[in-house]
Amino acid sequence: MTQRLPSSLTPLDTALAELLRGIDPVAPVELPTAEAIGCIAAGTPLLAACPPRDVAATDGWALSANDLVGASAYSPLPLAMAPAWVDAGDAMPEGCDCVLDAGAVELSGPLAQVLAEGVPGQGVRRAGSDVAARTPAGAEGYPISAADLLIARVAGVEKLSVRRLRLCIVNVPGATATAQMIADIARAAGQDVKTLEAGARDEASIAEALDTSSCDVLLTVGGSGVGRRDAAVAALARRGQVLAHGLALQPGRTAAVGRLGPIAVVALPGSPDHALAAWLALVLPLIDQLSARRPRRRVTLPLARKIASGVGIAEMALLSWEHHAWMPLAVGEWSLQAMARADAWLLVPASHEGFAAGTPVDAYLMRE
Repeated sequence: MTQRLPSSLTPLDTALAELLRGIDPVAPVELPTAEAIGCIAAGTPLLAACPPRDVAATDGWALSANDLVGASAYSPLPLAMAPAWVDAGDAMPEGCDCVLDAGAVELSGPLAQVLAEGVPGQGVRRAGSDVAARTPAGAEGYPISAADLLIARVAGVEKLSVRRLRLCIVNVPGATATAQMIADIARAAGQDVKTLEAGARDEASIAEALDTSSCDVLLTVGGSGVGRRDAAVAALARRGQVLAHGLALQPGRTAAVGRLGPIAVVALPGSPDHALAAWLALVLPLIDQLSARRPRRRVTLPLARKIASGVGIAEMALLSWEHHAWMPLAVGEWSLQAMARADAWLLVPASHEGFAAGTPVDAYLMRE
């Protein structure tokens, strides 16, 4: 039997609410720092001060600035003994608070003289100047960044507590490029991604591939439409529950949401633009709720030109950041070029006819 859309489309807000109902965050896990990038920080440890004591920032002579007042090339200051030499990163000797360059001290046998003054802190990295004591290793509820990992590694942290989702993506034959795009986006966002492929496009083959044994979210890619060879939503109904199919969303109209037992399922269309729009509008909020992520950053800028939209359908707009304004690239229908160029996306609610040029709008960044 051919898969069909219902006579009326489900509002996006209704479908999303059904998808998120009863969804609780996954338990935190400890991952080696090398695997934690992009994952959502959970209960991050408090770091010790780094460096733990004053260290040399450059190679040179360790001295006390108070002992060098008046020293110059014209009036060298003799020293009772040769100063200590330090390499960058060495702990500062007791009583020393500055590091002078090699040429600032002359040695002649046991005699030493200084040819320049110094100031306290010159050539020195103070204790805690890189990382203050009790600094958290990342902000709880936000993705672990490369900078967070650098700080954690310097502080000697080997593992971090994070929430990392196990995402299973079932590729329905014929949508391979789109499935690979979604998998790449998910991995870049720190998810643990497993990809499967249905044996064929028929309902039984797709249903057999719907494996939720080791995942927190299941996505299908392709076969969600009403073509003669589309059967992904029928396969979901066969194995579990379809909560909504046919959304008042453009692109993304043929997406579906459902459940396989306790596991949330989103059926993404095979077309790249429709799949990406459904990912942004449906899958990201689901991932955020499962990972206890805090609200995503939005950037408010005026529109460089108007966005026109039809009432009754939520339309997704792609934007580029140009001259301190949002320039609309595509609304409702997206080209691959617009997808590649987009810096942000904006959801135009179904109740709106769009936005006039110059209107400030809050857009979500494509890459945080």
